[in-house]
Amino acid sequence: MTWADNVKPIALFVLISLTAVVRCQPASAAQTEVLTVAGGCFWCVEADFESVRGVKEVVSGYTGGTVENPTYKDVTRGGTGHYEAVEIRFDPAKVSRAKLLDLFFRSVDPTDPGGQFCDRGNSYRTAIFVSDQQEKALAEQAKAEAQRALGQKIVTPILDKGPFYTAEDYHQDYYKGSTLVFTRFGPKRQAQAYKAYREACRRDARVRQLWGSDAPFVGS
Repeated sequence: MTWADNVKPIALFVLISLTAVVRCQPASAAQTEVLTVAGGCFWCVEADFESVRGVKEVVSGYTGGTVENPTYKDVTRGGTGHYEAVEIRFDPAKVSRAKLLDLFFRSVDPTDPGGQFCDRGNSYRTAIFVSDQQEKALAEQAKAEAQRALGQKIVTPILDKGPFYTAEDYHQDYYKGSTLVFTRFGPKRQAQAYKAYREACRRDARVRQLWGSDAPFVGS
């Protein structure tokens, strides 16, 4: 038996062992990308997009301004430059950024420069925040397509993304919370308070008026 004859079985054993190890390794975590948008009340935007297949999580927060670590009162009082916004964290293998942008435009009133629905003021305006030229190009394409479809001027700006500050814990997943809160509608669980607010603000009514059957989240 030659030296080569001895090496071949050893090499084959090593190859089989390495293959087994690779097969036993856990699959790498699915890729996550982030789309940051402002669409008025972040409770509503969070509720809308957490229903989309491929979206892993939506986080409410503040961005676009100059004040570090703002509170909800700071932002709604004005003067911070911040928008109520969300980070939509998604799996691009399941849903594309372009699709999410199309859904975003059809879930808001992008013709309103002064806020959204019953919520008025700079912090409630719509916006898209981008990190690079590729994201900007996709946002501009979605905006142009939405404007053609709507037949009205869209005022939603496309802005450079800056620091995103996560909102207070009680704002996260507000739309499905069970905590008892006191509202102008009386004491209600968060989920009930959210539904009452959304209806009273006429968000769905205005979106339906604008987009008709293209409105993806009416009644969320």
